[in-house]
Amino acid sequence: MEVAVFNINGEDTGRKVVLNDEVFAVNRAEDGNPAHVVYLDVKQYLANQRQGTHKSKERSEVSGSTRKLGRQKGGGGARRGDINSPVLIGGGRVFGPRPRDYRFKVNKKMKALARRLALTSKAEEGRIVVVENIAWDAPKTKNYTTMAKAFKLEGKKVLLVLGELNRNTILSARNVPGVFVKQATDLNTYVVLNNDTILLTEGSVDIVNKL
Repeated sequence: MEVAVFNINGEDTGRKVVLNDEVFAVNRAEDGNPAHVVYLDVKQYLANQRQGTHKSKERSEVSGSTRKLGRQKGGGGARRGDINSPVLIGGGRVFGPRPRDYRFKVNKKMKALARRLALTSKAEEGRIVVVENIAWDAPKTKNYTTMAKAFKLEGKKVLLVLGELNRNTILSARNVPGVFVKQATDLNTYVVLNNDTILLTEGSVDIVNKL
């Protein structure tokens, strides 16, 4: 598909670029269960962000006396043992969380398909805009906010995709809530879906077309 290229002022430059149909117009009917593929890739991405360092103390780890509080029978209550019992305030926790690794594997082909399905979804919704390569002279938040205003993206979650990382661009956008700057080679299903609009720079189109 062909899409227009805009400048940073939101004006049509008259140029067009081609978005690869194999990436931006995937036929879902030919891919089995596309929703499940996307779900697995997003689930893996989020799982990999988890530290897994959660831990609570169990009965044997609580600091307290091991003296038996009462006799075994005849007390009118349950046999609770020492003061570290989970049924008492300050006692250990039953089946509490333990440190664990949440990571799991998703095949490369499945991840690539999920990413293409996510990009297809955004393209169908008209949420992909191609802008000319950004070359700001200095890192200023106003650089980005002026561009966002031109495209009516104020207050929206925006993914800005660059062909090559540019320090001035990153610093200009990083203080704006809901704006994420990514290099084209680092795109994944989650970051594609987790936004309202994708701004592709002209230099990133060729890279994304090959994903």
